[in-house]
Amino acid sequence: MTHPKDTATMPVPEAPAHKAAAAPTTARSLKTPHHVPLVEVTRDGLVESIHYGSLIALHKNGSTAVEAGEPDAPMYPRSSLKPLQAVALLKAGLDIPQNLLALTAASHSGAQMHREGAAEILKLHGLTEAALGNSTDLPYGVAEREEWLRAGNGPTQIAQNCSGKHASMTAVCVINGWPVEGYLHPEHPLQVLVRDTITELTGEEAAAVSTDGCGTPLFAHSLHGMARAYGRIAAADENTDEGKVAHAMRRYPQMVAGEGRDVTALMRAVPGLLAKDGFEGLQLVGLPNGTGVAVKISDGGDRARMPVTVEVLRRLGVDGGSLDTLQSPPVLGGGLPVGELRAAQIFSN
Repeated sequence: MTHPKDTATMPVPEAPAHKAAAAPTTARSLKTPHHVPLVEVTRDGLVESIHYGSLIALHKNGSTAVEAGEPDAPMYPRSSLKPLQAVALLKAGLDIPQNLLALTAASHSGAQMHREGAAEILKLHGLTEAALGNSTDLPYGVAEREEWLRAGNGPTQIAQNCSGKHASMTAVCVINGWPVEGYLHPEHPLQVLVRDTITELTGEEAAAVSTDGCGTPLFAHSLHGMARAYGRIAAADENTDEGKVAHAMRRYPQMVAGEGRDVTALMRAVPGLLAKDGFEGLQLVGLPNGTGVAVKISDGGDRARMPVTVEVLRRLGVDGGSLDTLQSPPVLGGGLPVGELRAAQIFSN
């Protein structure tokens, strides 16, 4: 893997900071994955809607515990890559308090603690919000967004849900003497290190490269590879870079997402569990025994992530009682419960 010092003098191509080089179109990248039914939406006993997708759960030794669909098909992990990106930043010398490290791996709700945390990372390294290259947005959390708007605020980079990651990326540039300008270019030494770290953790080369919603280079990997990575991070010794990220996320789950968010609730409900979601229906989980779980909902439906993830965890023997608080909101009719979201019975054992 490329070491930060080996890339410190690497020239950075002149290109817009938010643009990533697209991968060549190939037959593989055009192939539609063979997704299967994962979640059913019922209304008074009738299945009204079905969410398709793929998933896999891997034991620490690499054997498959549960799978469905086509977990080896390449897909974009979106924000579920953030814990892997955070590992790369530690390798590059990032040294910040645990709550801010958890924020580095976050898709946060934009609460005051999140905004102040991102600003603190910048301040610690002599930077301001002007250094950030992420997109502007309103806070992601519903309550946080409403409060923000009532105060007369508009979209900003600090309020955007990836600001913690971007603040730490600019900090690493300062630490290593790399240019902050252009830090999102895929050939910037920071992004080369991130790419190599993701390859190492997943055990596979990226199938394609694009740009995430916040402007960061986005690497396509399989659910299989992502489950492997999360198992490795969750089981890592606390003194390793992987273990430091896992410990920070577990200790400060409210920084990884926010109050009222299912990822925060899941980590609080199951001691030692590591969880991160991603746009377009991604849910990743790592257990302290080294088991990794990766779920992709094919239509990107966020409501379907948790019902199928909870079912997989139950099949893995995770305490069922602790998961009861994570049941999906009921399907309503006239304001009253008339149905539910439930996992489809298609998993192999």
